[in-house]
Amino acid sequence: MKSKIVKRVLAASLATVMTASLAACGNEKTDAPASSDDAAKESSDAASTDAASTDAATESTEEDLGAYTIRTDADGNTIDLGGIEVVIRDWFSGDGERKEAEDAYNEARNEYLDWAEETYNFTVKQMTISDWGSTPQDFADYATLGGDEYYVFTLRQCAEAFAAMNSGLMYDVASLGVFDFSEKKWQGHGVQDVYSIGDAVYCFRGIEPEPRGGLYFNKRLLSEAGVNPQQIYDWQESGEWTWAKFEEVCSQVQADTDNDGVIDRFGMANFSSDFFPIAVYSNNADFVKRIDGKFVNTVESEETLEALNWALDMWDKYDAHVAYPEDASWDYWNTAYSTGMAVFNVAECYKAGQFNDMGMEDDFGFVCFPMGPKATDYTNCLNDNIFAIPACYDADKAWKCAFVYDIFTEPIPGFEDYSGYKSSYYSSMRDTESVDLTVNRMLSNGRMTFHTIVPGFDIGGGLIWAINKDNTPAQQAEAMRDTWNAYIDEANK
Repeated sequence: MKSKIVKRVLAASLATVMTASLAACGNEKTDAPASSDDAAKESSDAASTDAASTDAATESTEEDLGAYTIRTDADGNTIDLGGIEVVIRDWFSGDGERKEAEDAYNEARNEYLDWAEETYNFTVKQMTISDWGSTPQDFADYATLGGDEYYVFTLRQCAEAFAAMNSGLMYDVASLGVFDFSEKKWQGHGVQDVYSIGDAVYCFRGIEPEPRGGLYFNKRLLSEAGVNPQQIYDWQESGEWTWAKFEEVCSQVQADTDNDGVIDRFGMANFSSDFFPIAVYSNNADFVKRIDGKFVNTVESEETLEALNWALDMWDKYDAHVAYPEDASWDYWNTAYSTGMAVFNVAECYKAGQFNDMGMEDDFGFVCFPMGPKATDYTNCLNDNIFAIPACYDADKAWKCAFVYDIFTEPIPGFEDYSGYKSSYYSSMRDTESVDLTVNRMLSNGRMTFHTIVPGFDIGGGLIWAINKDNTPAQQAEAMRDTWNAYIDEANK
């Protein structure tokens, strides 16, 4: 049954629909699939019996229905996908059942998806099938062996995904003519630029970038140390939230509060693999850059080494790892921060929900990581999930998957500039400043990093876990130089 809003839209625009000129409503987004000769032949064979065939969508058009638009084929018929179910598979969405709306945006989005499924004769689910670790191999296996399903894969940005693209396991979605990459929804995260070869585009992302790594702070501990927590936000807004200011605060809050000769309130508690990279990004630096389409090793740049040396000094002075129990688990920093052992913690935005789940009693705030001397603004270094269609699909099947994904990620009428992420973080953060001042900034201030997609380029074992006062970042970078450059040379092929 059509929702009330759909009925209202259809009724209000019936006269317009009946008199619309198809010739005036061309839509390049739904052009026919283009692919290799073999795939194109398979697609044309299927088209003879499929009412939603590729041939029928050769020169599709749109009819304006007020709040929504209907995409039609070259003959003016509404595109019919024949009742297929498309699954956007991932490792985090659950059973695929659409959740009951908790706000006006999600209510409008659910109504839109109901309308779209009925209009184009399909269903779509976003659901957990793989897990985080197995997803890259699961994609490679499926793209090699094939299957009857209509899958759009969610992948994390990693060397395995880059290798899958270079191995021909991903469908060139630019050849399908469905996605208009000039639209706003495809912008801001660089995914299509990174996962492309020439004019071919193999990975895509039709949703906004995610806010990533920042700095959580414990409001109670700050107050006890004589620092007004609101000042952290004020310094961020004024541009005073720098490495120097951060160290000043860490020095002020770190203390032996019970006078037993042992520090029991630390400046910070972090995972080294979170802390050191974000310090590098905050100094306008990288481990690997992409210049003129080629990967370049920049670990030994002035900006990167400056950041690593500063981070190593901060780690030795203020991080709580020196006080962890001997039998502490590898992720004990979660416990150390959530139980009030330390004031600051470097983590991604999603950690707010985990701190809540862990029962953290103290209120916390969230700001961008402070700026280094080579930076002019705070950095949200992107590592967004990406999406791909298996290359084992013929052109018709790939086109339908792309069409549904395009529909699934369309801006909702009346909410075109609305951020779904902003809504979700209001429910997990402890104050509105975390969202209005920090998350908003991060959503509009991101840039790419590339070391994660170069096969073999490991900054954990190869750098972060190996540096100390006796083995400096410069020494370790020099020791790894030939190995890393070999990986980069191979990736550049």
